[in-house]
Formats: sequence, structure tokens, C-alpha cells
Amino acid sequence: MAVVVRAGAAPLWWLGVFAAGTGVLVPGVTGRRIGVLTGAALFLVGGAAAALVRRRRYTALLRGVVRAGRYDVLQDRAVTVRNWRRGHRWWLLLAFVAALGGSLAVPAAGGMLLAGLGAGLRLKAAWLGRRERAGETLLWVRVDWLDRRGGGPAGKAVKGLRGTGVAAGDAAPGGARRRTAAPV
Repeated sequence: MAVVVRAGAAPLWWLGVFAAGTGVLVPGVTGRRIGVLTGAALFLVGGAAAALVRRRRYTALLRGVVRAGRYDVLQDRAVTVRNWRRGHRWWLLLAFVAALGGSLAVPAAGGMLLAGLGAGLRLKAAWLGRRERAGETLLWVRVDWLDRRGGGPAGKAVKGLRGTGVAAGDAAPGGARRRTAAPV
């Protein structure tokens, strides 16, 4: 589940950083100083919103974790990330263009908002990772319960979570890539 949450963090962060950096180059209507200060406020608000939204739903799903059965369809981390990014590529492009266009009025603010949303998703994945470590189980959402774009890990279609051991799959707790041990 943390993999689906974390899948959008990196694209939002990097597109936001690039849009903010490009937006600083244009003075805009309000000026750079006001744009950067507004962007800093939007970064904090966006990060907090992304990290805290639907937390009750996630907590409710965490209480009802059942052990993954033989016929539950679970997929690798790389496939989940690829499906999410393919399913949301046009939304990411639209958000990036809107952030760049907004730089003509308020420099860097839109890009900093995007970066804040990416940071908030990363914080939410870290929160889920702490819960996974505490319960010593990896949390999974069945693939057929995700929406058609590969997202919505806490959506209406998700009836519950599946759990496996921490060593299962190619994801570490929190959705990061599993680091393999160095050969001796």
C-alpha cells in the first residue's frame, strides 16, 4: 500500500522543483520575493494536506489487515510504480504546465506547491512504513481493488488490506526499494 502512496511522490517533487526553479527566473506580476514567500506557505500547506488527508481511512484499513491468501493478486513494486505513473502522466503534465503558467503571475509558487505535495506523499508513505515495521508485516492492496489508473489505495473499492511477512516482495516497509545484502 505504501508503494502506491509513494509512487507519486518523486514525480511531483521533481516536477515541482523544476517548475519552481524555472519560475524564479521570471519576475512575474507580484515579484520574486512575494512569489517565493507564497510558495513557501503553499509548500507547507500542500505537504501537510497530502500527509494528513484520508488518515482515518488508512487507520481503519490498518485495523482490518488479513493474511494474504493464495489467490490474492499482489504485484511487484516496480510494476505498481510504473502503472501509477502511466495512469497519472497526463495529470502530472497538466499540473506541471499549470505551475509554470502560474509563474507568470506568482513566481515559484505553483512549483513549490507541487513539491510540497510530493513531500507530503513521502511523509505519508513513511508513516505507513512505521506502521508496517511496528506490526512486522508488509501491507498490500489487491490489484483488482485499485482504480483503473493504478491509484486509490484507500478508495471505496478497497475492502481491506492484505499482509505478508516483511521479507516478502521487493519492497521494504514504507514502499522503498528493498536493499539486498552485499555479497560476502
